[in-house]
Amino acid sequence: MVLWSKEQDKVPDIDMSSGAIEEKKEGGPLTPAFLNSNSTVHPVILTKGSEDVSPGTGVEFELTEVTDFNERAGENGENEERSEIVVALDCRANAKGQREEDALLENASQSNGSDDTSTDHSPEPPVPLKETSFTIGLQVVFPFLLAGFGTVAAGMVLDIVQHWTVFTEVSEVFILVPALLGLKGNLEMTLASRLSTAANIGQMDTAKDMWKMIMGNLALIQVQATVVGFLASIAAVIFGWIPEGHFRMGHAVLLCASSVATAFIASLLLGLIMIGVIIAARKVGINPDNVATPIAASLGDLITLSLLAGVSTGLYKELENDYANPLVCAVFVAMCPLWVLIARRIPSTRELLYSGWEPVIIAMAISSVGGLILDKTVTNPNFAGMAVFTPVINGVGGNLVAVQASRISTYLHMNGLPMGDPNHTPRKCPTPCTSFFGSSVNSRSSRVLFLLVAPGHLVFLYTINSLRGGHTTLTPVFITFYMGAALLQVIILLYLADWMVHWMWGRGMDPDNFSIPYLTALGDLLGTGFLALCFHMRWFIGDRDSNLGN
Repeated sequence: MVLWSKEQDKVPDIDMSSGAIEEKKEGGPLTPAFLNSNSTVHPVILTKGSEDVSPGTGVEFELTEVTDFNERAGENGENEERSEIVVALDCRANAKGQREEDALLENASQSNGSDDTSTDHSPEPPVPLKETSFTIGLQVVFPFLLAGFGTVAAGMVLDIVQHWTVFTEVSEVFILVPALLGLKGNLEMTLASRLSTAANIGQMDTAKDMWKMIMGNLALIQVQATVVGFLASIAAVIFGWIPEGHFRMGHAVLLCASSVATAFIASLLLGLIMIGVIIAARKVGINPDNVATPIAASLGDLITLSLLAGVSTGLYKELENDYANPLVCAVFVAMCPLWVLIARRIPSTRELLYSGWEPVIIAMAISSVGGLILDKTVTNPNFAGMAVFTPVINGVGGNLVAVQASRISTYLHMNGLPMGDPNHTPRKCPTPCTSFFGSSVNSRSSRVLFLLVAPGHLVFLYTINSLRGGHTTLTPVFITFYMGAALLQVIILLYLADWMVHWMWGRGMDPDNFSIPYLTALGDLLGTGFLALCFHMRWFIGDRDSNLGN
């Protein structure tokens, strides 16, 4: 493409930054032309005689776009006093003209790059939030306490409902408790971690992207909740059938209906709460990683346990009805294809619909083992006081490790190499010293979270004692054993989080989707196991009290 003027035989110099082309000829007039944004050149009419205008006179030109050369030629015949200079396009340029145009375009691109930066509208990369130990602790402590009081309330509920008919007649319901309470780690905390990371890296900045993310993730967790609830009931039936040696079909259907209904309703309610918390936290400038997962747990245990007790009691009353319990199962299972269709339409959840089952199912199995320990312990009258403390110790450990895993995952998304990078040097297995006493922000947050364990549990134990909950007197021996179990549980979980998140990242697995289910399930297993060990040890050394709260 060549630019030429009928008064000049040289290609003009171009100043692209202003959108106009000015032809400069030493001692000669200026011939303007207009370069459109789509790289086309429109002819421009100079309304003042070019012979009367010289450079530097400050005369303003009126730029008129010529759309029809023939029409403009007719106007020239009628008005001979107007001097017109037409800039035309010659697509069949000679070699010299082509070389000159290439030079012009190169100069123009350099001028754009150096002088005009206002046309670059590409979004800036998100800036990581600057956090100190104080700011981390300040943002975490209040959601942590709120979550802790939620687990205390759940413990009080479990302490009451353990004496209900459905729990005494169908003791396998106790096996469902850790598995269903673990859904907050398998689904809700994973959802919170995913959305927190998406919000921090700018994937929820526009309303369209935000609603896509919300709808896809809600549909995904409904599918997962239904499937996991069904599998948890099967695990409860198997774990209850093996020791006893006999199988009851009515109890199996009751467990299935109760588990599926509880998982579905609880996941829907908690998912909506999580979405609101993350959007609100981002708007007020708080890191969602610090508040989303604890708030998910603050209401998660209470809502799930209350639903389980209510639904199972209602269905137990309909146990003689041969159609009620199977119908409940069929309704919730029949809704799964609808949620699958919605989740498949969203790219961010389509992959998880196929690849996100392994951690959820394995975590459910791990939590069910903890449920078996709970079932065999609380059914012993000497250890009935364990029920009120189980949601507390499991909830606190799961909340803290979920916060840490979410923070490390966000850090890697914002600062690390791509997941599964073949050129990435594998990270050595961290030592406890590097995990807790290093200089990185993740080591700093692990120290802050670990320091919250002891004062938090003391507050929760005092609250339970003040409410006269449980069947156990808080003696110095019990408090010592309990605090040792809680500290050991959390330090193991935080160390595992540091190793597991980096290990998964190096193998191309998104830690937001894979790490938290495993870590919270291990928290349930460790917490229930250590707590059962505490009760057995205090019974062994003679610190026996089972009258409080009866």
